[in-house]
Amino acid sequence: MVRVESGWIPVSSPTSVILPSIAIYFYWLIVFVFAGLYQYWFARSRFDEFSSALKAISIGCFILFFVIFLDDAISNAQATSRFLILIYWTLMVVCVGFGRVLIRSIQMSMLQKGIGLRQTLIIGTGERGLELNSLISRYPQLGYKVTGFISTNGAIAIKYETVGKISNLAEIIEKNNIKEILIALEKNEKEKLLDIIGNCPQDKVNLKILPDTYEIVSGMVKTNQLYGVPLIEVTPEIMPYGARLTKRVIDIMVSLFLIAFFSPFWIIITFLIKMTSTGSVFYVQRRVSRGGKIFRMYKFRTMHKDAEEYGPEWAGEKDPRITKIGKIIRKLYIDEIPQLYNVLRNEMSLVGPRPERPHFVEILKKEIPYYYKRMAVKPGITGWAQVKHKYDSSFDDVKEKLQYDFYYIENMSLKLDFKIMINTILVVILMKGH
Repeated sequence: MVRVESGWIPVSSPTSVILPSIAIYFYWLIVFVFAGLYQYWFARSRFDEFSSALKAISIGCFILFFVIFLDDAISNAQATSRFLILIYWTLMVVCVGFGRVLIRSIQMSMLQKGIGLRQTLIIGTGERGLELNSLISRYPQLGYKVTGFISTNGAIAIKYETVGKISNLAEIIEKNNIKEILIALEKNEKEKLLDIIGNCPQDKVNLKILPDTYEIVSGMVKTNQLYGVPLIEVTPEIMPYGARLTKRVIDIMVSLFLIAFFSPFWIIITFLIKMTSTGSVFYVQRRVSRGGKIFRMYKFRTMHKDAEEYGPEWAGEKDPRITKIGKIIRKLYIDEIPQLYNVLRNEMSLVGPRPERPHFVEILKKEIPYYYKRMAVKPGITGWAQVKHKYDSSFDDVKEKLQYDFYYIENMSLKLDFKIMINTILVVILMKGH
């Protein structure tokens, strides 16, 4: 609009600015979403805000003008001054970058007045808990409003407003609408960290820990500091926000393509299942998703009707409950295809740890340390464990495959997802399925 209406920069021919402006608006909306500029809440420094905006604007301008000049070259349009790029980039930095700094300043001013604070719990009733509470009280711009303290030793400390214990942490979070958990354990309480994480619904709150001075000075931990308050993200997202969003877009696009392209084939599978055994075409199971949420997972039925009438159990490689056509369907992983519906519902992803049944989850949580970590990410139709290990038919198999799941969680990336998908295709082609 500045280019056309101001007359400062010559244009080859008169043009409308309304439709291009709308297109550019949505373009920058997408760029900023993928850059993660809409995911942070207020506890972020203005310098970090400006730096993130500057990076997103620079990348967005590069892509935008590369496409524009490529279009000009193809259509033989009259070239304009290349300084247009610099002018546009400067305008974006001034309007968006400094605009965000201004908004962040207003937000911090509102927080300082107590407007928009997030309900917060401090876990720890010792000296470190008192120290953290003092820091938070001194800097309301951090955005924390301390609701109370969680006792770590079973005793009620007089100088704290103790609201409960670690064992009933989930209920306290739900009752008080808690959004932030700050952990301030004493040196002799470090072993309680796993209990805290295990009892905390990680999809509802953000967890941060106050580190020791020695850990900060020695560089053993990476802290995010604002107003001199060092805090560590206990369960940070492994994948950047843009990568997670890209992963979700890929999930949706691939699922829609597979459902549409292979729909005639699914009709044949449905016919074969109905002709070779009695019962419904689909088998519906309750599975555990991210954060312990229960959902209904769909599969093509490969076993005889009422195969689990005596309760849930693992299927063996030569399980007599599997039908003849079911063996072929399992070999080609066709039984997993209906889970594309779960992917579209955002209950699953194409790639991730396989979702387990609630019955087995309760057993595994008691038997295997860190099992909660497996539920920190969205489950998938295929995963690293599925392409690297045989089909699990026992508790020992599950424990062994868990190591592959942990590897995936610690190294989540789009590159690893593509590698897993390619390996899955090879497994299907070579009929190495269960």
